Amino acid sequence: MPATIMEARRPVADQEKREPMSPKKHAERVLLLSDTHGHLHPAIRELAASVDHIVHAGDIGDLDILRQLATGGANLLAIRGNNDSGPRYPSDDRKTLGELAEHAHLELPGGILVTEHGHRSNPAKRRHAILRARYPHARLVVYGHSHRQVIDDAETPWVVNPGAAGRSRTYGGAGCVVLTIRGTKWGLEALRFAL
Repeated sequence: MPATIMEARRPVADQEKREPMSPKKHAERVLLLSDTHGHLHPAIRELAASVDHIVHAGDIGDLDILRQLATGGANLLAIRGNNDSGPRYPSDDRKTLGELAEHAHLELPGGILVTEHGHRSNPAKRRHAILRARYPHARLVVYGHSHRQVIDDAETPWVVNPGAAGRSRTYGGAGCVVLTIRGTKWGLEALRFAL
């Protein structure tokens, strides 16, 4: 099964750096999330209905999570995490989730977003350097696994962990990140929601 659950609606192209953006201009928005482990925070589900693309960086845990994310009509890109083929989830879900790709990319205005779960990028203290070296062509690398929300935009590619979007090990609340693309500018906003 391919990484994409729903194919991208249209090819796109444009870019630049992380800056605040005026909400008055049209923007393309991408919801970045990971580590739902079978539970999706209601505020993140609601946010998913207002974006153009959704990227889930693995450890989905239940196919119903992907169904919930897809209800708003956004393009959905999901990859598998280290727990998506484990015995903890229903067998039908395990089989389908286990067939998802381990990494994928999404062409966006201004660059390429790459996602992988991150569990094979070790040691953890070098994870960002490893991901940057693995995907030098990307503008943004999205990973999960640690459940810790991080935006590292000190160099390109940017490396982002949106945090856990469910209830498991959220470290301060369910998290996600919204990437906003307007013309040549990309901006990242980290969000947290109380459990």
